Amino acid sequence: MSDFAAKFTGSCAGLGYAPVAPGTVTSLAAAVLVAAFPPLRDPSIALPAILLVFAAGLWSAGVMENIYGRDPSRVTIDELAGQWVAMLFLPEGWFTALLAFAAFRFFDIVKPEPVNSSQKLPGAWGIMIDDLLAGLYANLSVRIALWLLALFSSPPAS
Repeated sequence: MSDFAAKFTGSCAGLGYAPVAPGTVTSLAAAVLVAAFPPLRDPSIALPAILLVFAAGLWSAGVMENIYGRDPSRVTIDELAGQWVAMLFLPEGWFTALLAFAAFRFFDIVKPEPVNSSQKLPGAWGIMIDDLLAGLYANLSVRIALWLLALFSSPPAS
């Protein structure tokens, strides 16, 4: 029963078993969920949710590593946490959600430092931390992109 619960949790209710790009599938689902339900953007809900997902990820990813080996692609709870960090405190809207999704996938795949190094942390810590850092990079990148868009789209001062 414990293995089933870990697989269910760690794969985000089975999204991690998608035949193609399970991390991308889970990230997209996470972005759509937050964009479609604005109350999930409220920091009093979002921050505890991220902490809860992170804790659940440490447990479930650890169990799944014992079953499938190091950093299995079926573990996608890390993408859920990272995508939510990527969208934290950003303005509402589908455009922002799309930017956050694209930026998170970019940083999760490219893994600039210290994202790459954090994967070397032991066990589930390495699985979870790299996605939180990728989410942080994505969040900051989207903030910069939105600022630049606002800067260049506003009418010139007279």
